[in-house]
Amino acid sequence: MSQALARTARIPRLSRFGWLMALYAENHARLTRLFAPERLTQSVYLSSIGDGLDLRLEVIETHRYTVELRLTYDLCDPLTGEPDPSAFVRLYRDAHQAEATHCYVGRRWQDVIGLYPPPAEVISHRMRMNTFLGKWLEYLAERGHGVATLQPSAAALRQDVA
Repeated sequence: MSQALARTARIPRLSRFGWLMALYAENHARLTRLFAPERLTQSVYLSSIGDGLDLRLEVIETHRYTVELRLTYDLCDPLTGEPDPSAFVRLYRDAHQAEATHCYVGRRWQDVIGLYPPPAEVISHRMRMNTFLGKWLEYLAERGHGVATLQPSAAALRQDVA
């Protein structure tokens, strides 16, 4: 019995922060495998698989080490007029991580957990957002979305021509 306890005591436990960083790494792997966003230019792309629910991927900014993205369906929330559901994602090229920074238009983390939340609440909130992102990316892959279905939107093409 004491040998079993000694063996489990040597196995390192993953902290909540370590778990969050692992989520970021998983989300990076899923996102890059699905859409290869580091290769996309600043524009709006649509992924259509014929189910009437097109996915919209907007490359907001590209920098040397980061790519700012917004993932949403091509639907609008009747109250705000903004696309919803929505996930804003910061992809870190050098660290191979992707972080959902916020998941709803008009609701920043301050609106959800307050202006001065305890650190544990911030980590919990980020874990929920990034778990959502990971499950959403997995769902999109299962449905058939990906690089092959991703096309520049018609509006983006018209802007390029003008």
